[in-house]
Amino acid sequence: MSTLALKGPYWVTVRQYRRTLWLAGAGVLLSLVGMAWLRYWDGRTVGTNGGHAHSLLRIAVDWAEGGMPLVPFLVGAFVAGPMVARELESGTYKLALTQSVSPARWLGTKLAVAGAVTVVGTITLIGAYRLGWASVSGTWSFFWYQPATYVSSGPVLVAQSLFALALGSLIGQLVRRTVTAMALTGLVTALVLLLVGQLRWSLMPVKTLTGPLTETLDTPVGITSHGTDSGLITATGERLPDHACFDRTEQWDVCPADLNVTGPYWDYHPASHYWPIQLIESGIVLALAALALYAAFRVLRARHA
Repeated sequence: MSTLALKGPYWVTVRQYRRTLWLAGAGVLLSLVGMAWLRYWDGRTVGTNGGHAHSLLRIAVDWAEGGMPLVPFLVGAFVAGPMVARELESGTYKLALTQSVSPARWLGTKLAVAGAVTVVGTITLIGAYRLGWASVSGTWSFFWYQPATYVSSGPVLVAQSLFALALGSLIGQLVRRTVTAMALTGLVTALVLLLVGQLRWSLMPVKTLTGPLTETLDTPVGITSHGTDSGLITATGERLPDHACFDRTEQWDVCPADLNVTGPYWDYHPASHYWPIQLIESGIVLALAALALYAAFRVLRARHA
C-alpha cells in the first residue's frame, strides 16, 4: 500500500499498520478474484457439464456467508486492541503527542484510516458475495431473509463494521488492556447486533394474506417471502393459533361456530421489503456508531485535556 500521498499522522498510521493493511487488502482482493472466477466458470459451463462449477460456487458462497458476518468483530477487535489499547497500555501514544499532535487528532487519524479501509474492504466483500449469490439465490437456503445472507449482501454489514470500529475505540480507551479490550469489544458488539437483529422484522409493517380453511392450511406465501406469523382470524379480527379449530374438532377445515373463524392468515415480508429494511437497520446501527464515537472522544478529552 503506497503511503506517498499521505502526510503527517496519516502517513505514520498507515506505516505503523502497513502489514495488517496489506494482509487485509490481499484477503479482500483474493476473495473478489476467486468469486469472479467461479462465477465466470459457472457461466461458461451452463448447459454442458457445469455440475462441478456450480457446486464449487455454492460452496464458496456458503463459506462467505460463514465468514462475512465476522468482519465487524475483526474490525472492532483490531481497533480496540492493537490500535488503541496497546498504545495506551505501553505509552507509545505519548510519542505522537510530543509531535504537536493533539489527542483528538491522534485518535481521529487512526479512526479515519481504519474507517476508510473498513468501508472500502467491506463494500468489496459485499460485491464479491453478491456476484456469487446472484447465481445461487433462492436455492439451498440462500434466501434474502436468511440471517447470514441478509447481513452478507447489503449495507447493514458496512454499518455493523463501523459500529464495531467506534465501539472498539471507546472500549480500548476505557480498558487499556489489549486482550481484554479485544474480548470485551467482541462481546458488546455481539450483544448489540443481536438485539438489533431481533428488531429487524418489526422495522416495517408486514403484509397479511388470508384464505379459506383447508385440510392442511399450507401457506400460500412463496419461498421468496419471509413469513413471520400465521394462525386463524375471526370475523371480529381476533387472531387465534392455527390449531384452535383442530383442538376442538380434530379437523383443520372445520371450526366450532362459537369461534366465528373466517379463515387462516399469514403475515410476511415480501422480497420488496429487503432494501427498505436494510436501509432502516443500517441507519439505526450508524446512529449507535455515532453515539459510541462521541463517547470515545469525550473519554479522550476527559483523560487528556
